[in-house]
Amino acid sequence: MFRALRAVMVVSLIVTVSLLSLDIGHGRMPEICIVFDVSGRGDLGINDMAAFGGQNVAIANGLNLIEVQSNSAANYVPNLNTLSQRGSCVLIAAVGFLLTDAVIQVAASFPNQKYAIVDGVVPNTDNVISVVFREEDGSALVGALAALVNKRFVSGGSAGGVGIVLGIEIPVLWKIECGFKAGVRWVDNGQDNSVFDLGNTPGNKSTPIPFVYTGSFSDPALGHSAAEAQLAQGVQVIYNAAGGTGLGMIAAVANAGRALGHEAGPPFAIGAESDQDYLEGGGFVLASMMKRVDRGIEMVVQSVVEGNFQGGLISLGLSESGISISTEGDFDTFVQIGINAGFITRGVVNANFARFLEQRSLFVDEFETISTLQDLIEDGIISVPSALDQETIDTCRAAYD
Repeated sequence: MFRALRAVMVVSLIVTVSLLSLDIGHGRMPEICIVFDVSGRGDLGINDMAAFGGQNVAIANGLNLIEVQSNSAANYVPNLNTLSQRGSCVLIAAVGFLLTDAVIQVAASFPNQKYAIVDGVVPNTDNVISVVFREEDGSALVGALAALVNKRFVSGGSAGGVGIVLGIEIPVLWKIECGFKAGVRWVDNGQDNSVFDLGNTPGNKSTPIPFVYTGSFSDPALGHSAAEAQLAQGVQVIYNAAGGTGLGMIAAVANAGRALGHEAGPPFAIGAESDQDYLEGGGFVLASMMKRVDRGIEMVVQSVVEGNFQGGLISLGLSESGISISTEGDFDTFVQIGINAGFITRGVVNANFARFLEQRSLFVDEFETISTLQDLIEDGIISVPSALDQETIDTCRAAYD
């Protein structure tokens, strides 16, 4: 069954700073310090989710929250260095795989400072916790959902198709790509669990799965054009795996639907990382594969506060509520992220929610099917392939494309 992780939106003291304005003196209140990569706040993804988690745990523990935006990759090491010299960060959290090398370098220079890296792995380092997520599992669920919905709306014998728009080609996104494709082929092959074994090439590959790496997490125009190309091929559902770039994909899907006179899909988008179901009127986002970076940040900070921080690896998936498919309860909790980022106003939230509920009611059978798939994954009956290296993603593409 789907497990809704409910949270309470709170307001905390947030100090947004640039590198040059950081005072490296001492005598401050204890702080949670978060460094974003170049995509930054407003992505409605891992950066906003990290900030959301930081806000929650800061209020709960009487801490200040410091947020630092990186304007380019050249800022990663200087930003981490300056925060490390600050002397008041109980934890410095670096958000995104692209910051991994910078954390490795800086953590070695400040062995008494505690760090967390989201989506990257820093091995054998006592002062760094690596927080990773089993995105392949959630991506398999939305891949299956996309394939089921696609079959509802194709006509005239056309296979329609389900697409995926990705950001920079890195191992985190290989996991997403491979898991999504496996979920699609599970549906194509009559819910045959053996398709998740990369040694068993599925016999039925009837649903086209176009995919593209845009090379960016922060360019909505690229996401828009990538989606337009897939829609022109007849794709009915497109999955966002491109952060802020993918927001352009969602807009393109909605524009295509409105051009057909629709107030809701088809075509549909699938959101990612945060709950993006409220976007574009609430009727064009079928669901969101939520990656609970907020929960990861909260867990690490709590370990510091409780005095049991220990370097190593935390892997969060379905069983730990680190990965989930968006629910009705998530909508109200996470819509505030969209309001803060200017993607929706409070005045239209209720209308969008009503449209979201109406759209969800059309796909009860499909959501029940992926609930069954989730149980199979959580119970260990199915192991979704995790493509963390070039050889595995090549094998995945050979099996599923």
